[in-house]
Amino acid sequence: MPFYNWHHLSPPQTARTEALWLLRPCPVSLVASPRLAFIIGPERVQLSSSILPSRSPSVPRSGSADVPELLISSSGLSSSNMAHIVGYPRMGPKRELKFALESFWDGKSSAEDLKQVAKDLRASIWNQQKEAGVTWIPSNTFSYYDHVLDTTAMVGAVPERYGWTGPSVEFDTYFSMARGNKTTPAMEMTKWFDTNYHYIVPEIGPETKFSLASRKALDEYKEALELGVKTVPVFVGPVSYLIMSKATRDAPKNFDPLSLLDSILPVYKEILSELKAAGAHGVQFDEPTLVLDQESSRYEAYKKAYDFLGAEFGSGILIETYFADLPAEAYKTLIGLESVGAIGVDLVRGIKTLELIKEHGFPAEKKLLAGVVDGRNIWANDLAASLTLLEGLVADLGKDRVMVSTSCSLLHTAVDLKNETKLDDEMKSWMAFAAQKLHEVVALANALKGNKDEAFFAANAAAQESRRNSPRVHNAAVKEATKNLEESEHRRATPVVNRLEEQQKKLNLPILPTTTIGSFPQTPELRRVRREVKSKKITEEEYTKAIQTEIQNVVKLQEDLDLDVLVHGEPERNDMVEYFGEQLQGFVFTANGWVQSYGSRCVKPPVIFGDVSRPSSMTVYWSKYAQSLTSRPMKGMLTGPVTILNWSFVRVDQPRSTTCLQIALAIKDEVEDLEANGITVIQIDEAALREGLPLRKSEQASYQDWAVHSFRITTCGVKDTTQIHTHMCYSNFNDIIHSIIDMDADVITIENSRSDEKLLSVFREGVKYAAGIGPGVYDIHSPRIPSTEEMADRARKMLAVLESKVLWINPDCGLKTRKYAEVVPALTNLVAATKQLRAELASAK
Repeated sequence: MPFYNWHHLSPPQTARTEALWLLRPCPVSLVASPRLAFIIGPERVQLSSSILPSRSPSVPRSGSADVPELLISSSGLSSSNMAHIVGYPRMGPKRELKFALESFWDGKSSAEDLKQVAKDLRASIWNQQKEAGVTWIPSNTFSYYDHVLDTTAMVGAVPERYGWTGPSVEFDTYFSMARGNKTTPAMEMTKWFDTNYHYIVPEIGPETKFSLASRKALDEYKEALELGVKTVPVFVGPVSYLIMSKATRDAPKNFDPLSLLDSILPVYKEILSELKAAGAHGVQFDEPTLVLDQESSRYEAYKKAYDFLGAEFGSGILIETYFADLPAEAYKTLIGLESVGAIGVDLVRGIKTLELIKEHGFPAEKKLLAGVVDGRNIWANDLAASLTLLEGLVADLGKDRVMVSTSCSLLHTAVDLKNETKLDDEMKSWMAFAAQKLHEVVALANALKGNKDEAFFAANAAAQESRRNSPRVHNAAVKEATKNLEESEHRRATPVVNRLEEQQKKLNLPILPTTTIGSFPQTPELRRVRREVKSKKITEEEYTKAIQTEIQNVVKLQEDLDLDVLVHGEPERNDMVEYFGEQLQGFVFTANGWVQSYGSRCVKPPVIFGDVSRPSSMTVYWSKYAQSLTSRPMKGMLTGPVTILNWSFVRVDQPRSTTCLQIALAIKDEVEDLEANGITVIQIDEAALREGLPLRKSEQASYQDWAVHSFRITTCGVKDTTQIHTHMCYSNFNDIIHSIIDMDADVITIENSRSDEKLLSVFREGVKYAAGIGPGVYDIHSPRIPSTEEMADRARKMLAVLESKVLWINPDCGLKTRKYAEVVPALTNLVAATKQLRAELASAK
C-alpha cells in the first residue's frame, strides 16, 4: 500500500459530529463579526499535573451562552476564542513512535503495526488539543521521520538514485531517503535553523520534476474529521522549502532551487484544491525563512507564491514565521500579501517585531497570531507579562484581530509534565511542557476576551515569584568567579603549529591517524545495567564491574582493529549532555522530557535552573581505567560548555552567555584534572556550536565571541603536549570557519560524508587551517556500511585540499546509535582505507 495514501475516511454521522460539519457560508470580512459558527464545545478539563490549580483555565461548556466559536467563513478563518498552536510533538509522551519505528526497521513488526501506532498518536494529540480548548488545531504536523522529508514526498522530489518511478512515495523510498539502504547513501541531514532538530535536505536541480506523490495532508485532515476535530492543515511553505534545499550535485554552479518556484506551486495548489473539496477552509504555511536576512529580490518569491495559492484558498491562508525577529522588508512583504488572512510571529525570540507593527501598522483585514508562549523551552509562561503584551496589541489593532499562539511548534519542547513523578513540587511549578502550554495559550486567549481565570493566573504568579527568589537558583561564589572572565581572552600561549610538533614527539602517531569520535554501541545489556543501578537492583560494585568489562572489550576491539587513538566507548553515559549535567550543580533532570532530534532519535535535555558549578571530578575515574588497559593514547571525553548550553533547557533570568561562562569554568576544572591524571589527549565536543548561531547576521558576531571564548576558557590551562580535540556534528560550518579556527583546538573532527564534502569547499577557496582536522568518512546516522574504496575515495578528496600531516581519518560522529554488526565491518574498512592511503602517499614520495 502506498506510504501516505491511506483510506479516505467518510464524514461521521452521529448527531454531535454532524453539528461539527455544519457550515453555512456567508460573505464576511476576516475581521467583521461573522454570522455563522463552526462550533466545538469542549468539556471543562481538569489538569492532572500537580503544578496547576485544582481547575484548568475556564473553558465554557458546549451549549452555554458564552460558548467559544471557531468561525469559518467561505473567505477564510476567524476565531472568537483566539487560541492557536503552531505544531505539537510527534513522538508521544512515552516515545511510542520511536519504539514503533525501530521495531519496524528491525523487522519485528509490520508496516500496518507502525501505521496503527501513528494513527493512535494523532488521535490522542488532536483530542487533547480539542479538550484543552485550542480552536485552531493543526494537522499534517505528524511525521514518521521529518516534516521537510514529508514535503519532499508530497511534491515527488525524490532523487534519481533511489530508483523511484512513482506515482506515490512508499515506505521503502521514504526511509531510504532518510536512512540510506544497502546500496544508496541517505540524503544530507542538517540542523533546522538554530534548533537541535535535524531535517533531511531536499535535493533540487534543473531536471527535478514535481508531482503530487503524497496526500498525507488530505488523509490526516479527513482522519481528524472522523474524530469530530476540524483542523488547519500545515505545510512547509513552498518558498522556505526551496530555500532550505540544496542544488543537486550535477546542477550548474550557480543554480538556485528557488528558480523552480513556478514548477512546484501547481503541486501545492493541487493538494489545496483537494483539501478545499474535503471541507478545509484554512491552511497554515510555515515560512520560517522570512526571518532570515535575504536579498530584496527574494521577497518577490513570497508574493508570487501566495498570489498563486490565494486564488485557490482566498484569505484562508495563515503564514507562520518563527525563531527570530522579522526583518523590516520581510514584514512589509507579509502584510502586503492580499491572499493571506492571518500572520503568525514569534514574540519570544522575535520581540522586536512589535516595533515593526507600530512603525508600519497591521492591515485591518488580517489577524495577528501572537506567539507569546515559548515553544522551545520548558519554563512556565509569565502569564501576567504575556497578557500585558497582548492587551497592548489589542489596544493598537482591535479586539478581534489578535490571537494567542505559541512562538513556534511545540515539537521543540518536552511532551507532558504529568509524567514527571520525581521532580519536586516547587520545581514542577516553574515548568510547562507541551501539554501544559496548551492550557497557557487557552488561559491567555480567554483572559484576552474578558474570561480570566484568576486562580490559574494567581498560581502562575506565585510560581514566577518563587523561581526569582529561590536560593536554589543563586550561588554567590559562582557569580563572583564569572564576574571578571571577560577581561582575558584565555588563549594558550604557544601557536598550534608548534604545539602539534611537541605533541607528535610525545604521541608518535602515524601519518593519517585514525580514531573514533567517542561512543561505541549502546547495547540493550548496557542500558539494562544503568537502569538497574539507578533502581538499586544491582549494587554499585556490580555496576562498576560491568562497565569495566565493557570498557575492556571496547579497548581490545580498537586494538584489534588497529586504530591509533582510542576511546573508552562511554558505556557509563546515557547522553553526552545529561551525563555531565547530572554531576553539575544548577541542573535538574526529567524522567520523560524527551524531544525529537531526528527520525526516531530523541534526546532528554537537562534543565539548567540555577548557577552552575562542579562539586567533583566527573570522568577521571573511567578515563584513567581505560588508559591503564593500553599503551596507545586514550582520549578523555568531555562535552563542551556551548553544547551543554545549546542542548539544555536554559534558564531565562540571565543572559545565555553568563550561563555558558559558568559551565566553561566547570569543564576547565575537569580538563585540568584529566591532564593531572595522565590523559594526554582530551576531546571537548562542541557539536552544537553552529546550532546556537543567531539567525540574524547583526547578532552573530556577539554570539561567536562569547561562545568561542567559553571554549578557550576550558583549555587555556593545559600544557603544550596535551592535545585538545573538538568535534562538531551535522550543520553548515562554512560560515563560521574563522570562529572554528579561533577556538584554537589542536584537532577538530567534523561531519563531512553526508553533505557531499561541502566542508572541503572552504579549503578549496583558500582558507588555511593549521591544526589537525578529520572530516568524517563514515556516515554513522545510516545503517549502511561504506566500503574500503568509498572511504578511501572520500579521504583522497580531502588530501586534494589538505596537507597529509594535518588530516585525520574518522567517522562523522559517535557510534552509540549503531549496532556492533555495523560498526565492526565499517571500522575495519576505515582502517583498511587508511592503510591503503598511507601506502599511496609513501610510494608517491
